[in-house]
Amino acid sequence: MNNKIMKNIAAAEVMALKELVNYQDGQIVSKTLVQNANVSITLFAFDKAEEISTHSSHGDAMVCVLDGTAEIIIADEKFKLMEGQTIVMPAEIPHAVYALEKMKFILTVVF
Repeated sequence: MNNKIMKNIAAAEVMALKELVNYQDGQIVSKTLVQNANVSITLFAFDKAEEISTHSSHGDAMVCVLDGTAEIIIADEKFKLMEGQTIVMPAEIPHAVYALEKMKFILTVVF
């Protein structure tokens, strides 16, 4: 029986998160690490000018930029995030993500 909660990532191994997902021209690439009723953790790689359009979530969503520069829109406010920066998009508030340049981030949503 497999009780592993996380997937697509090695256990007990040092790694660089941004190396676990690769850029693809004109695309958004994602890799799910955890998906359950309580939490979702996903790695993303966006090509420049790719976006996730305005939507909302039932959970608080934390973006941590691993590479590049992102524009995060929460309600009507724009935020520019660079590598190493984090922001929380509150539950039920419309938000969007846009790649100002190629960028990678980890998204953690807590329900």
